[in-house]
Amino acid sequence: MRRTLLAAALTVTAAASLTAPAAAARGFDPLPLGPSGLHEERSTERLARGVTLTTIVRGAKSEADAWTLHLRLPVPGNSGAVIAPKATAEDVARRLAAAGFQPRVEPVNGPRFADVRPGVVGYTVRVGRYATEDGAKKDLAALTAKGFKAGTSYTAQDGGTTTGPWRLHVLTVDPRAYRGEVVSSTGGPLSTVDKVSDMVRSSGAVAGVNGTYFTSAGRGGSAGLHVVDGKLLSEANNGRTALVLPRDGRRARVAELSTDLRIRAGDGASRELDGVNRVPGQVDNCGGVGGDLPTGRPQHDVVCADPDELVAFTPEYGPSTPAGEGAEAVLDRRGRVTEVRAARGGPVPAGGRTVQAIGTAAEWLRAHAGPGTRPAFSERVLDRGRRVRLDRRTSILGAGPRLVRDGRVGVNAYGDGLVHTGEDRSFYYNWVLRRNPRTMAGVDARGRLLFAVADGRAAGYSEGLSIEEAGKVMRSLGAVQAMNFDGGGSSTMATARSGLVNRPSDATGERLVGDAVLLTPR
Repeated sequence: MRRTLLAAALTVTAAASLTAPAAAARGFDPLPLGPSGLHEERSTERLARGVTLTTIVRGAKSEADAWTLHLRLPVPGNSGAVIAPKATAEDVARRLAAAGFQPRVEPVNGPRFADVRPGVVGYTVRVGRYATEDGAKKDLAALTAKGFKAGTSYTAQDGGTTTGPWRLHVLTVDPRAYRGEVVSSTGGPLSTVDKVSDMVRSSGAVAGVNGTYFTSAGRGGSAGLHVVDGKLLSEANNGRTALVLPRDGRRARVAELSTDLRIRAGDGASRELDGVNRVPGQVDNCGGVGGDLPTGRPQHDVVCADPDELVAFTPEYGPSTPAGEGAEAVLDRRGRVTEVRAARGGPVPAGGRTVQAIGTAAEWLRAHAGPGTRPAFSERVLDRGRRVRLDRRTSILGAGPRLVRDGRVGVNAYGDGLVHTGEDRSFYYNWVLRRNPRTMAGVDARGRLLFAVADGRAAGYSEGLSIEEAGKVMRSLGAVQAMNFDGGGSSTMATARSGLVNRPSDATGERLVGDAVLLTPR
């Protein structure tokens, strides 16, 4: 069933792009960004046998684009929303006009996705047009003095018509020729974060890109499904998109996966295991099991809550599990419970694991997993009910949304948690419709792996991609299957030869991330 954001329906059409002379030579179609006729340059270098890096620069800054002041709008649950129903936007505009400003109420249109209808998502309110962000900031004080809240935004990043510019960096890996391996690496413990460039350097990798969504340092690892060399390090946000990645790079594929985790005590009592290597009660990106609130379906960038959870911890988590109220069973390398801690927090035995519990789950753990018992664990990764075989030469990276399915652009926006519950559409507007830095992964018809990083949030340098554009770009690169990795300030590509390849968008430079995909020597 298709979902709709608002009742109105409006079809969004994509502009065509002029074929660049070098496109056919590299096996890529021209980027479907901006109007036809835009200047596009490409350069390609060979990093290793079977590995190339192509950099594409397309378009130029348009005089039609400008900086503007973007009003924060009162929406239930978010007093600082950036998009609202028409009546709310018009009410704010009337108050702005009465205060002496000249506001613009602008509709925001969403494209057709695989499970979301096209239509008007909501309305924004803006004031002024400025050549520079500093110029816009000078007038921001006047708005604030009148009791309004606003921020600056650049129209080229709205997701509508612009001439760019765009900068894209594409790693192409031919598994038949590449003599190394394609691996998922967390760098260090899951409870820490690292720079992609440092992981490339320390591993001796040819190149690398950032990988999955992750939690903040000290709180856990991946915020979604993550399997490294056959070992489950984080459970799925059930139904979200993931990349199944063999170490040899062959037969990689994109799928919507779930996990089924259980624990069975020695007395026969069993219970669902809610997660792996994360704080109990905090379900990052939602999509968990067992009555999570506010919803049981995936919700990107939302932390759902569950007061009654069992969560397992492996040695990969770090030197100590998170502390808190509840109970924690400690299992040695033979699977025997050596102690049950009266509260959560402490070291994980080498080769063993611990199980933390809160709420009613803590009562269950104390009753059924006492010292000397040997609980049994069942961990299954499922692809539409079918078990996915896990082995030491396969990793799985959950992220999303899917961008390309069977050679066609196909974004599962609702299923992948991009449409949030409630009335606020600010996340959908900012994350899905507006242009941002993106990291993407895919497979082409020849079985080659494609890892692409688009710079963004850099006015006049590279504006970034909307999610719709990300799908079209991956299709133009030849992907028959593709998905979105973590993006924004996390979007990073580095090589052994040049260090950082792209320009990360954080003001502080390259961001610390939870994991990376690395091209390493055998």
